Amino acid sequence: MNISSAVFKDGTSIPSKFTCDGADTSPPLAFDGIPNGAKSLALIVDDPDAPGGTFDHWIAWNIPPNTTSVAEGQAPKGVSARNGFGKSGYGGPCPPNGEHRYFFKLYALDTTLNLPASSSKSDLENAMKDHTLAKAQMMGRYNRGK
Repeated sequence: MNISSAVFKDGTSIPSKFTCDGADTSPPLAFDGIPNGAKSLALIVDDPDAPGGTFDHWIAWNIPPNTTSVAEGQAPKGVSARNGFGKSGYGGPCPPNGEHRYFFKLYALDTTLNLPASSSKSDLENAMKDHTLAKAQMMGRYNRGK
């Protein structure tokens, strides 16, 4: 299973358009190799380099398993939870200092999850624990130059 983006490659810089310094819109994503038997997908985007601990930028689940892409500026079908900025959906990179890494993680699950939209990332991770068929990850970097 793979997750990729047409606007940055794994390990490279995320264009500022997709950050708090630009339009703060979500980058386009492509998914492939979803395993047979997947009943849903989950997406987590987080920053482990944040000063206060890992910061959540996008949390979504119950994405239909036949989803092959998420268009720029769009949320996938499914449930979008509140991110670290306190809003539902995507919140772009906005590091207070230095370069941070942003991990885009896609999970194929053997079930749909019965979680309310108010659930946290840890609630999602706990619910996925025994249901993950496959995981894919890509990482982008961003430095605000401060």
